[in-house]
Amino acid sequence: PVSEEIASRFLPTLWLTITSMIWAVLFGMAIGIAAAVWRNRWPDRLGMTLAVTGISFPAFALGMLLMQIFSVDLGWLPTVGADSWQHYILPSLTLGAAVASVMARFTRSSFVDVLSEDYMRTARAKGVSETWVVLKHGLRNAMIPVVTMMGLQFGFLLGGSIVVEKVFNWPGLGRLLVDSVDMRDYPVIQAEVLLFSLEFILINLVVDVLYAAINPAIRYK
Repeated sequence: PVSEEIASRFLPTLWLTITSMIWAVLFGMAIGIAAAVWRNRWPDRLGMTLAVTGISFPAFALGMLLMQIFSVDLGWLPTVGADSWQHYILPSLTLGAAVASVMARFTRSSFVDVLSEDYMRTARAKGVSETWVVLKHGLRNAMIPVVTMMGLQFGFLLGGSIVVEKVFNWPGLGRLLVDSVDMRDYPVIQAEVLLFSLEFILINLVVDVLYAAINPAIRYK
């Protein structure tokens, strides 16, 4: 049945998406915050150069490059499959690179606006350390547009990992969709399209709820 086929492929794609999103948040937000705090200086230029490179570099090319370096040349990581946690490293880095780049640019733009607000200057005038000002006052208020982007990108990762799954022979929904198109298995194709649509609806709902949790000034009743 179609439901059993999709259910068997859903968890590998879900875990790959979550792992990729973790990499994207860690690297993307760190680069974006550093670029905003030290804007127009070398951390900003370096971070934005990496961000533009990550957006421009094709996922399949990055995946094959990482496989060549870390699997073929160094022999540190496995190339294909999803049998252990080590199999998640290369696909998740490949899938999360573009998302991290987009997140870095969004975070920088949002943080630059927040850093010039009056409450940030007031916190500094009271003697609060710069690290605490950035993380406590700046991060929370800059997260609204970033969370919106994170929700959209999470949906993109969950439904758009077709190329990466094909490169790494990953037993997920993306590869199932490609195989179904090749075999003209229309029930599976229709079920996957419906599933991806439902995922975006649920993700947008979660993002709306997170708005109120992040910023108390925003309340949905």
